Amino acid sequence: MKIRDFGVEIWMNAYETSCTYNLAETCVQSLSVGELLDLSGMGQRTLEELLTTRLTYGEIEGSQRLRRAIAGLYEKQRPEDITITNGAIGANALTMLTLVEPGDRVISVLPTYQQHYSIPESIGAVVDILPLREENGWLPDPEELRGLIRKAGGRVKLININNPNNPTGSVMEEPLLRQLVEIAREAGAWLLCDEVYRGLCHQGEPYTVSVADLYEKGISTGSMSKTYSLAGLRLGWITGPRELWEMLSRQRDYHVISVGRVDDLLAAVALESREAISRRNLAICREGGRLLEEFVTGQEHISYVKPKGGTTAFLKYDLPMESAELCRRLQGETGVMLLPGSALDREGYLRIGYCNDPAITKTGLEIFGRWLDEQATHKV
Repeated sequence: MKIRDFGVEIWMNAYETSCTYNLAETCVQSLSVGELLDLSGMGQRTLEELLTTRLTYGEIEGSQRLRRAIAGLYEKQRPEDITITNGAIGANALTMLTLVEPGDRVISVLPTYQQHYSIPESIGAVVDILPLREENGWLPDPEELRGLIRKAGGRVKLININNPNNPTGSVMEEPLLRQLVEIAREAGAWLLCDEVYRGLCHQGEPYTVSVADLYEKGISTGSMSKTYSLAGLRLGWITGPRELWEMLSRQRDYHVISVGRVDDLLAAVALESREAISRRNLAICREGGRLLEEFVTGQEHISYVKPKGGTTAFLKYDLPMESAELCRRLQGETGVMLLPGSALDREGYLRIGYCNDPAITKTGLEIFGRWLDEQATHKV
């Protein structure tokens, strides 16, 4: 199986260990094990459990405790509907490997995480892109989706969306999601929503409604990485109808077996403590969002659609250089790391992560702003 190079991951692998100010980080500032145990209020008990945990495979499908905690994030999902995976990247891949066959028609939004269109392409599916546009607040146009389905003769196997969106931070509210569900239902298509940033809406209710709760062929994926600041656990999940769970289980045996027992335990502790983690993380997101808005407002070379959720924003710039060149020069000259839009197949933009350590965000933005002014002065 041949597959395109993964633009985001290749860039991150090449540059993130050598930067001084990481403004490409997409997780809310990561928790240490000690911080997690302090927030949970279950520190001593959890330490005792860890010390007595035998490092066998454990419960192959994930512990009941963990699956109960994940099911608690949804309105209609049950523990037995949860498939545990190695991160959301594993959840998305496993879903597409289960559902997509050569010759199928798949629709994916763009920009989004590259998995959603490159994996179906590698399987041999025909992938149509539903473009997200800045002038539409980076939200999908339902009528454009209908047009793509008509173009496919109504035979669409899978529609891939992402909410809140990476990289733009746009958020699809329930009325729009219900429109997309109805369109998918009319086509008989599965609707996969990558909800890895779910729980990070910056105003009002932090959790968007989940596609798995809205649609009988709705699939939601999530993980411990972004919303819960625990990317190092490498633990994610899929939830959807029982029919899907049975298909996933057959495919899962070839790719996952089980996740680590320590990861399983710490993820369960975190989800049982999600209100405390949410308070901490939303405060970091709002402070980072304030710093970013202040920067964009005072910077004549940058514009954006203000993100409503997640940890990233898509910055449009007006300098006469391609995004990869800009990012390489910026990091080489200042130590500030951003992600080029070209790694997300959208040239002319930069993805910024603004929910890491607020001190890094503040200093990194100040340095980036001075660098931009210098480039404009020198008329690069």
